[in-house]
Amino acid sequence: MKEFKAIVNEYLKIDFTQRKAALATIVKVKGSSYRGPGARMLITDDGKWVGSISGGCLEGDALRKARHVIAEKKPMTVTYDTREESNQNLGIGLGCNGVIEVLIEPIDHTDPLNPVLIFKDYIKTAEPLAFATIFNGKYTGQKLLISKNRVIKNSLDAEISITIQKNLQSVFATQKSYSKEYGFETHEGEVFFELIQPTITVIIFGGGFDARPVSQLAKTLGWEVQVTDECVAHIAPIFFPQADRLSLCSREFIDRDFQITDYTACVLMSHNYDYDRDVLKKLLNTSAPYIGILGPKKRFDKMQAEFSKEGIELKSMDFDRIHSPIGLDIGADAADEIAVSIIAEIQAKFSNREGGFLKEREGPIHSRDGWSDIIRKEAFVNS
Repeated sequence: MKEFKAIVNEYLKIDFTQRKAALATIVKVKGSSYRGPGARMLITDDGKWVGSISGGCLEGDALRKARHVIAEKKPMTVTYDTREESNQNLGIGLGCNGVIEVLIEPIDHTDPLNPVLIFKDYIKTAEPLAFATIFNGKYTGQKLLISKNRVIKNSLDAEISITIQKNLQSVFATQKSYSKEYGFETHEGEVFFELIQPTITVIIFGGGFDARPVSQLAKTLGWEVQVTDECVAHIAPIFFPQADRLSLCSREFIDRDFQITDYTACVLMSHNYDYDRDVLKKLLNTSAPYIGILGPKKRFDKMQAEFSKEGIELKSMDFDRIHSPIGLDIGADAADEIAVSIIAEIQAKFSNREGGFLKEREGPIHSRDGWSDIIRKEAFVNS
């Protein structure tokens, strides 16, 4: 979501009486690549861009292709085969060992359905969205954006709209983006089905000195950060200059004063046992998928024992979302190192990853569950 925001912000600065623009999107990857499907870059005809589709290897050629797309006012899909040690077409050796397909489309700033304006509308979404983009075939560039309950934006031809919408709904269940070939009687093509997730919100309970680097790192990733404490001295703006919200809140009012959703990570690091225990008791009744508690495991064990005496028994789903001790095992000791450990664990949780060494992972690193990118050759079923 951070990249979406950067693209939208840059788009709003463009003077379209002087400049023209195009958007490049990775829509399909087979094998390995630096960026995964959904990576984007906004390109203007003066050679500037924001965002990225690689580590710098493909941007130059994408810029050249974008100028052609802008001139022709017609989208195109470019295939980059980085499996060769020396790619003669690009003039550089890539060696990424993958095939990357990039949709480059001209941006018409007068069209309310242009992809950047669509981003502008959903970068603050509080619910997951599913986005379909046709990138090969007769209808290249047409799009469909839906929530679980309604159609939000639709530029699809009526012939395929219902069919693609039916397939797009599956993204909410699988929680995966993928590309898929489709076929009708008169033509064939491919669609990129993309899951758009809301921005992660991190609520830090406790405003001590070690909470500051956690706040800073979370903001670096583009997450929303809220910090709360019962001591006003701990939440002075000078300590958390980038935080989106600082709140003086008593523990008994947490469920009243905070909106905690499926995209909220709660970090308990007050160093006050009673406070953390009482906050955890409140959080058990929310849908927060991540609850991290700073401190040794015995601390959490003590909380469980006290809960049990009160008739509160933790369920298996609670043990799945509660992380105590908090963070990944990276040998962190100092506050900044612990912050890296915490933020990395939150990222792993929301990406459905284990947080291990990538060298021990089989298959492409951008695949969430260890599978290769899901590229199916099934035909859509017209019904």
